[in-house]
Amino acid sequence: MSVQMDGLDRKILAQLQQDASRSLDEIARNVGSSKTPVWNRIRKLKAAGVIGRQTVLLDPQALGLEACFFVLVRTSEHDADWQARFLTTLKARPEVMEAHRLAGDIDYILKVRVTNAKAYDVFYQALIAEVKIFNVTALLSMEEIKSTTVLPIEVED
Repeated sequence: MSVQMDGLDRKILAQLQQDASRSLDEIARNVGSSKTPVWNRIRKLKAAGVIGRQTVLLDPQALGLEACFFVLVRTSEHDADWQARFLTTLKARPEVMEAHRLAGDIDYILKVRVTNAKAYDVFYQALIAEVKIFNVTALLSMEEIKSTTVLPIEVED
């Protein structure tokens, strides 16, 4: 569902994506408005679901989560019970940062953050103990070149 937004809404969103901890005064100043209209627009965007929950971004390296695996999952099971069990399993695993259902030869791709290869194996063993999987391929990321949470929204000047 698309929400009607104008240039000011987009400027506010751009400011929030860069640093949501900024004060309303600073955001208002940066977008060329005053505090009350900015607050009202933020509330409107939250109510419309454009702005979801707010959180803080942590550095996985600083927390010892040095290994990032992209896990390609192929299954021979496609019934609703298997899918429900698989999704429940993924949601219960804090190592799974992202999970996507794909079109093509691979059914799912997971982004998994762990301390090392041994921790990945623990995750893998737990996963296959919960659900029947036809094939799993794990790809270790050697270097994170780009990672962002900022969506590419158009902002008019």
